[in-house]
Amino acid sequence: MLAHSILYAQKNSFLIDEIYVSTDNEAIKKIALQYGVQVIDRPENLSGDLEPTVSALKHVLETLDLEVENVVLLQATSPLREEKLLAEAFAIYHKGNYDSLFTVSRNHQKLGKIAHNQFTPLNYEVGQRSQDLEPLYFENGLLYITKASLILEDIIISETAYPYEVNSIFANVDIDTQEDLDYANYLISKCSYSPLERG
Repeated sequence: MLAHSILYAQKNSFLIDEIYVSTDNEAIKKIALQYGVQVIDRPENLSGDLEPTVSALKHVLETLDLEVENVVLLQATSPLREEKLLAEAFAIYHKGNYDSLFTVSRNHQKLGKIAHNQFTPLNYEVGQRSQDLEPLYFENGLLYITKASLILEDIIISETAYPYEVNSIFANVDIDTQEDLDYANYLISKCSYSPLERG
């Protein structure tokens, strides 16, 4: 999973000057070094499932002895991205002079909540056709671009962040379980997706 994001960043070296992997895991560190990227050793107090991503990004910036203007976050758990995604998103980010950008996808499901064994629709009325739903979107985790100055204030997505819409099938891949990984491998086999090819 990590290799996908590293190679994606390397293929976008015309936009990304340096690539860093933040981790407290020796196996992950070894993989990152094998792919020729720099590793920032993450302290134990900033590790764990409950720690927000921004704390790791902030630690990286505070560790580096250089000026950073923009940070591109490629999460290893969302490893499948269209080849031109970063270039297209960064062009919008730069042209619009945004302080942050993140990718979203449209949700086409009828959503509701259950309370006291009763289902209450949230984004539709019973009997309404799916194609008539009001457009709703979810943060898909594929890509984030943020001013370094914002991250130092513990912010990845600002109030004025640009929501860049991506409706690729890859946007539905968020790997947290073995089933998620199996689905990602299925897409790779069926969609001729080959981000691990160097070049």
